[in-house]
Amino acid sequence: MSGEKPGYIDGQYLIAMPTMEDGRFAHSVIYVCAHSEEGAMGIVLNQPAPNITFGQLLGQLNIVEDENEDPLAIDISERKVYRGGPVDAGRGFVLHSDDYFLEETSLKIEDGVVLTATVEVLRAIAAGKGPKKSLLALGYAGWAPGQLETELQANGWLTCQTDPSLIFEGEGDQKWHNALDILGIDPGMLSTDIGHA
Repeated sequence: MSGEKPGYIDGQYLIAMPTMEDGRFAHSVIYVCAHSEEGAMGIVLNQPAPNITFGQLLGQLNIVEDENEDPLAIDISERKVYRGGPVDAGRGFVLHSDDYFLEETSLKIEDGVVLTATVEVLRAIAAGKGPKKSLLALGYAGWAPGQLETELQANGWLTCQTDPSLIFEGEGDQKWHNALDILGIDPGMLSTDIGHA
C-alpha cells in the first residue's frame, strides 16, 4: 500500500513530462499498482483504446448477449475502454472502488482503490452488482528492476500522491492536466517548445 515501502511509489501516479520520448506514454497519467525491487507495474489512465467500447467487449466475451435488450447493458455499453499499456494488451485489468472485492483475485492497492484482472468483475459490472466506480484497461505498463527508478532520475516522470478522482473522473488529456493541477503546476511551465500549444 502507498507509503509503506520507502523509495517505492505504488499507489501514486506517474505524470509524463512533455519531453517524454516514448510516444506510447506521451501526456500519460499512470497509476502505479505495484513497485518493488522486482520492478513496477501500472495502468495508463487516460488513453482510450481505439475501436472498442465496454459494451462491445462484454459482447465479445459473451457476458452480454444483446445489449439492446438489457437496460443496464445499454447504460454501460458506451463506457470507454482504456489502453492500459503495451504489456499483455489482450488482457483486461479493472481498477475500481473498494466496495467490490474478490478474495482470491482482487488486489487492494490502497484505501478506495482495488485492482481485479478476472472476467468475474466484468460480469458483476454488467449485472449491476459490481463496484460503483471502475476503469477498464487493456494491458499494462511494466518496468524491469531499477528501470522506473532510472526514468524518474532522468526526469521522465513527475510523481503525484494519490487522489482517486484521477482514476475515475475526467477523460483523455484532461486527466494529465488534472494531475498537474494537483501538483500546482502549469503545463506551459514544463514545455520545452514555448509558444506552441
